[in-house]
Amino acid sequence: MTRDSRLTRNDRIVLAWLAVWFALNLLQAYFTGLSNDEAYYTLFADYLAWGYFDHPPVTAVLVWLGMLLTKGSLGVRLFFTILQPIYLWILWILIRPDEKEQDTPRDAKLYMMLTATVLMLQLYGFIAVPDGPLMISSACYLLAFDRFTKGNRMAWIGLGLAMAFMAYSKYHGALVVLFSLLTAPWMLKKPKFYLAGLLALVLFLPHLKWQYDHNWASFAYHLSGRNANFVFDELLTFIANMLVVFNPFFVPVFFQAWRKNRPADDTQRYLRWLPALFIGFFLLSSIRGYVQPQWVIACTFGIIYVMFDYCRKHERTYRYVMRAGTVTLFLVFLFRIEMVFNPLGIRYEIFNNEESFAQLHKFAAGRPLIFNGSYSVAAKYRYYTGGETFCEPEITYRTHQWQFMDFDTEFAGRTVLVQTDRNNATDSIKLANGDIYRWKEYTDYRPVRLLDIRFSDIPSRLECGQTLAMDLTITNPYGYPVSTGPDTRLVMIWKWARFDIFEYDTGIEMTIQPGESVKRSFVFTLPDELAGRDYSTGFAFKSGVSAYWFNCIPAKTKVRK
Repeated sequence: MTRDSRLTRNDRIVLAWLAVWFALNLLQAYFTGLSNDEAYYTLFADYLAWGYFDHPPVTAVLVWLGMLLTKGSLGVRLFFTILQPIYLWILWILIRPDEKEQDTPRDAKLYMMLTATVLMLQLYGFIAVPDGPLMISSACYLLAFDRFTKGNRMAWIGLGLAMAFMAYSKYHGALVVLFSLLTAPWMLKKPKFYLAGLLALVLFLPHLKWQYDHNWASFAYHLSGRNANFVFDELLTFIANMLVVFNPFFVPVFFQAWRKNRPADDTQRYLRWLPALFIGFFLLSSIRGYVQPQWVIACTFGIIYVMFDYCRKHERTYRYVMRAGTVTLFLVFLFRIEMVFNPLGIRYEIFNNEESFAQLHKFAAGRPLIFNGSYSVAAKYRYYTGGETFCEPEITYRTHQWQFMDFDTEFAGRTVLVQTDRNNATDSIKLANGDIYRWKEYTDYRPVRLLDIRFSDIPSRLECGQTLAMDLTITNPYGYPVSTGPDTRLVMIWKWARFDIFEYDTGIEMTIQPGESVKRSFVFTLPDELAGRDYSTGFAFKSGVSAYWFNCIPAKTKVRK
């Protein structure tokens, strides 16, 4: 595009709209209670690092900065509300009509309507989650990509910085880069693209060092830890989610616009293909398990471009979008009112937080709370009350950032409450938000989570009926002895999907003194029920009613029939 530095009338209208949009999101951020995940990210922010189990560190840094400036939910969300107007302005710069085309207020109005009524952007314009940083970093990459493809000699620096920014924001940023290369493969012939990649890699080294120090925990989780059994309903759910989050009123318009779109340059070609590539990728991913709809949020740029380019040239479609958009805005207004005041009395995680966790804190009466698998609820309890808490990773669900915290070690020897089921509970409480928590009290709590188990290699291919003879080395890092017995057992775990495990008691009895390592042998014959699946296999200590995870690095193996 050939433009001078002066703002056009449309530019000023869009800027005014983004200012209003920012103010509305600030109000929403202030008056809406925190979601579970947002509270979880405050735990990240309190312990800044180069990485976290679930995500790279930009989200934590933004939450930390906001909490330095102001308190409450606004502090947590402050910088996330700032991001959206910036990336929407960058997109406007990239897709606005150039000087040779008619520059009328209807273009700005159309852009305003599209950005306000793509439902994905409504929610992710103020909540504190990694999708906001991904969007601003993706917008920066788009801007650098546009300059690079138009021959700007220094654009490779912007590409490198944007790639590093995306990598530190959310790992899905890798798809933004990959898909740009699919639409402009000639970039691979440019030495400066590799310079950009090298710059991004150098900037990303601190995070890679963190991953190395933590056994590549994040990469292992995102690449394989989310896997589940194929369920056809998950694929249908993903398709339904896509129809909703990008506004069902606009879906037919988008398909027509995409079919008619004729990109004029590499940037427009990339934007055109971005929705198809992103949605197609995650449609395939849905066969491995549930795909969260916000994972495709970066393709919003392409959806807005395609519809903007088409609707501004077709008066009838323009009128439809403006009318359907008005209806959408009214529904969004009602939704936002519900998020603040909850007149419908909906039971959801953003409502009744302060009173609910105040109840729980009073119930705890100074005793630490150990949650079983509810990592975000534990974080929310910590955020709203400052109470002592920990969350044990759950073998039938997943592990999380709490595994890198040693708060439970500090509770050793104290009276604690451990979350449990109805059969084992000694007490329970129903909170204002409707949730019921059941607890068992331990007057002399002794965690076993950090016991380390090393075992002899397990072959990558096994058969039912085959016998494994394994040597185990078990190390106790705690300042107290740990004994197996009725309340603490050593079990062998065969985990073949996210929620599906087989568990076998080893029957090993022992006492491990503080700082001591002991060796034991274990013989296991593979039963027929293990046949035909891929497993993560290892050992774990189960203590009382506490949740548990592997006390080792599990081996990968497949059992044949």
